Amino acid sequence: MSTIHEPGNDTTTKHEQILQHIQGLKIGTKISVRAIAKALSVSEGTVYKAFKEAEASGLVSTKERIGTVRIDRKRRDALDQLTFGEVAQIVEGRLFGGGEGLDKTLHKFVIGAMELEAMLRYIDRGSLLIVGNRVNVHRQALEQGAGVLITGGFEPSEEVIALADELSLPILSSRHDTYTVASMINRAMYDRLIKRKIMLIEDIVTFSRPADVLRTGATVSDYSRLSKETGYSRFPVVDDRGRVIGMMTAKDAVGSKEDIAVDKVMTRQPITAAPNITVTSAAHTMAAEGIDLLPIVDRHRKLLGVVTRQEVLDAMRFAGKQPESGQTFEDLMWAGFIQTEESSLDDAGISYKGAITPQMSGALGMASEGLLTTLMAQAARRMIRDTGKRDFLLESMTSYYVRPVQIDSEITIKPRPLELSRKFSKLEIEVLDRQGLAAKAMLTAQMIDPY
Repeated sequence: MSTIHEPGNDTTTKHEQILQHIQGLKIGTKISVRAIAKALSVSEGTVYKAFKEAEASGLVSTKERIGTVRIDRKRRDALDQLTFGEVAQIVEGRLFGGGEGLDKTLHKFVIGAMELEAMLRYIDRGSLLIVGNRVNVHRQALEQGAGVLITGGFEPSEEVIALADELSLPILSSRHDTYTVASMINRAMYDRLIKRKIMLIEDIVTFSRPADVLRTGATVSDYSRLSKETGYSRFPVVDDRGRVIGMMTAKDAVGSKEDIAVDKVMTRQPITAAPNITVTSAAHTMAAEGIDLLPIVDRHRKLLGVVTRQEVLDAMRFAGKQPESGQTFEDLMWAGFIQTEESSLDDAGISYKGAITPQMSGALGMASEGLLTTLMAQAARRMIRDTGKRDFLLESMTSYYVRPVQIDSEITIKPRPLELSRKFSKLEIEVLDRQGLAAKAMLTAQMIDPY
């Protein structure tokens, strides 16, 4: 993948100038809408909109009682690391002091359920102590460089608040008890581990070299020369501000005179994607539309880079080989199922066996219909992965429920391919228990090849 360089300042909009100004500020600088509006001679409304985008992209952070601060953009490979400010939001906490340290990253949590001397051996700089109303512990934890989260709704002393402000280490209070707070934080960290495994387009963007593009005013002759030089046949067409206005392809060039401008024959309103979409979503778009190159743009359609179908598939192949970093609900549902191979006069193929646990029950005390649908889709996906080393994107699925499935029942899920091709698949999936057929589904999907 490659990217296009930023246009010069002479063509930047006021919105872009504000973002560039923010990017140039030192990390930790406090900023305000009014000050920047005055410095750049723009309206406060324009600055406010730019602030919102800067906050969404990780350039600034706005905290209660502190204001807006220039921060370092958070890397996705550190998603599992929480800041004190994020912990405060998770536990519905109240900040009493040390607000300037809310953006500091934590590296561990310590539960203060032990004697002071033993507790201090576990506390160091960058940790968070979760403890009840123990004033002497609050003070010594701050002195050792740790933030403090007081549980049970208790408040810190004025002395401790002053020390927290002096050291820029947050001291927080939550109405929840210690066990609940620890559970809430663990859940948030676990969710982040799962998110980190989901690969986004921005994870595979390379910002080091310009993209191969055509600009307005370029001719079909320029397109032919660029195609010959690069070996590609599809290029974004950008205006003088770097915004994608079209796509020039070999099909557009056929029959056109060499001196005609590309913006006269190009494909207008081309398919583009944002950098924060998943790689899987990009693969689906490219396969469905039959394109081999996808421009990646920001919210103003400014070109950030391009990605090829091969790069997307390579990324999916890499992601598929990574170790699991957290279990989703689907993983938990499937955890008790094992693969079996059956061969008889009437049946041959792969099936999956497991039990319906109490957690899988619905409102009426039977196996949830939604759960059975999920299990059937999971069985189909795993069968295709196991036999063809491929994956699919679900297009449609129609489920039929013959009769209720009891809790604690042993079930067998049998996916049968009715049609498998390079691009599409159609499967029939059955769920059987001791009494026979309980549910059935017809599934159609678009095939992808990440492995």
